[in-house]
Amino acid sequence: MTATAPPLRTPARRSLTRLLLVTVALLGALLAGAVPASAHAALTGSDPKDGAVVATAPAQVALTFSEGVALDANSIRVLDPTGKRSDTAELVNLCSGDIVKYGVRLRTGIPNGTYTVAWQAISADSHPVSGAFTFSIGAPSATAAVVPSQEVGGGLVGVLYGIARYAAYAGFVLLTGGAAFVLACWRRGATVGPVQRVVVGGWLTMTAATLAMLLLRTPYTGSGKLSDAFDLNGLRAVLETKPGAALISRLLLLGAAALFVSVLFGAYAKREDEAEKKDLTFGLAIGGTVVAAGLAATWALAEHASTGLQPGIAMPVDVLHLLAVATWLGGLTTLLVVLFRAPGIERAAVLRFSRIAFWSVAVLAATGVYQSWRQVGTWSALVDTAYGQLLLVKVALVAVLVATASVSRRWTARLSEHTAPEAEAASIVEQHAGEPEPEPVTVPDDGKDTKRAAQLARQQAAMSTAREKRIRDADPERTGLRRTVLAEAGVAVVLLAVTTVLTQTEPARTQQAVDRAKAGSQVAVADRPVDIRLPFDTGGQNGKGTVELTLDPGRTGANDLHVYLQDPAGKPKDAPEVKVAFTLAAKSVGPLPVVPDHVTTGHWSASGVQIPMAGDWQISVTVRTSEIDETTVDKNVKIG
Repeated sequence: MTATAPPLRTPARRSLTRLLLVTVALLGALLAGAVPASAHAALTGSDPKDGAVVATAPAQVALTFSEGVALDANSIRVLDPTGKRSDTAELVNLCSGDIVKYGVRLRTGIPNGTYTVAWQAISADSHPVSGAFTFSIGAPSATAAVVPSQEVGGGLVGVLYGIARYAAYAGFVLLTGGAAFVLACWRRGATVGPVQRVVVGGWLTMTAATLAMLLLRTPYTGSGKLSDAFDLNGLRAVLETKPGAALISRLLLLGAAALFVSVLFGAYAKREDEAEKKDLTFGLAIGGTVVAAGLAATWALAEHASTGLQPGIAMPVDVLHLLAVATWLGGLTTLLVVLFRAPGIERAAVLRFSRIAFWSVAVLAATGVYQSWRQVGTWSALVDTAYGQLLLVKVALVAVLVATASVSRRWTARLSEHTAPEAEAASIVEQHAGEPEPEPVTVPDDGKDTKRAAQLARQQAAMSTAREKRIRDADPERTGLRRTVLAEAGVAVVLLAVTTVLTQTEPARTQQAVDRAKAGSQVAVADRPVDIRLPFDTGGQNGKGTVELTLDPGRTGANDLHVYLQDPAGKPKDAPEVKVAFTLAAKSVGPLPVVPDHVTTGHWSASGVQIPMAGDWQISVTVRTSEIDETTVDKNVKIG
């Protein structure tokens, strides 16, 4: 018999529509009023800048980050052209107010050439970040410096850490959602083996994943070598960090969760007195909520929610978000296991879970919108950044999950329209009355033929299981519910994977801030030479004319300079002296004098003119037409 899903009832349709409208309205209001924030630290500036050519060796190299970072003496390394360290390995804290800035001092007397700066840090949201750039002293040169080609947090260790992170989320969902399903929806489930395996499996998975993350933390944020997972000194250092403290706290809370599970499936499952069981249900619900909230807080206190905009609000919101996800998806998984593995479940339990799932989705939507605002901020970031694109995928998966859940709600409502469970069960049993009953097992009195007795016991168990399955499959409404719940669980697995990747991705706000910083340091004339033309008048006889100056390629580093003089008629004009000077007032650099060589009539040139750093440079040209007649003309030009 093929069952057709009943039409969506008006109240359910209205509830779903209201939820979607509220979500869209909140999203629009929050994104419209977004203000800057950051998470997942990124390098936003350096001194010297990437690619800069400086005239003399700086006293130190400084790096500016988008948020707080954890560094040590080896976090910033400056390598000379031969690949040797040129810094003193002394970390200098240059932070001031909201500016996060650190540096290292350079050794005195270092030679000219190209230097490589390799840096590595741990951001305030627990993620490792790294990078490298170069600058030159005097003039660029070849360099033998080698920096790690693999980004920190990548490789095999990064893959294993990502798997452990996913397993930790999955274990939390099963542990929390399964226990909530038993206490809030189906108390009899505490005695059902498949339900017990879901909850215990969640606890075991989360515990194993947390231990793995604790061991992998050293190579994940450091060398990337798997063998360093058993470095005791590294483990000791991890325990002193915020992520390490969060993982240890999670293990302690999992110890409390183990006690909770043992009571739930031990004393609680065996309790027969309804009054006592009701009191124990209340106590377990309070204790379980506290433990679940504590486990969720170990993520909130150490990752994205703990840094950036409004952390005092973001952390409790993140806890609510995780609890809503676990209640919904964990309860969904438990229901799926019950529908496929357990003899049966009361319709009232399915209806209770349906209502709880609806409110979980409502909380999930509200907290998710707030989190999206914090990490994205603008509409353009949704499509222009990897974080925004992943977030759109997550939203699409949630929409599919909600749509599938609406079908499940219809099957659940149809279940409630039928007869009582006892009457239906009797009807189904009657339909299968002609089937043979399992053969009773008897063991001979003399203790012989035990092999035959074991075989008969296995046959009896198999026949009983097959009979229960036929009875379950004979209920079309239950079969339809099983299919839709299975579809929901499949989407939920993918959703959890996307969420895990999302927590490891640089938030859109930070990515756009870095892009803006890079754009601000780009040169207006980066793809063409500087070409200026200025009139001059020295005040003497034949003192008027035009000076034309070309700086090629018009970037930091070495440039070719050409100066041309013309009289008012446009013909080449000679002068006793022509000088050029470059001044960067914003950095108090200069004037840097250049005396070009006279090439031919009206033409002077100089090679290897060094522009040490990008900025708004003032180019001054001095023309002397006689012993006493002289003038200087200048113009500001942005040079990169």
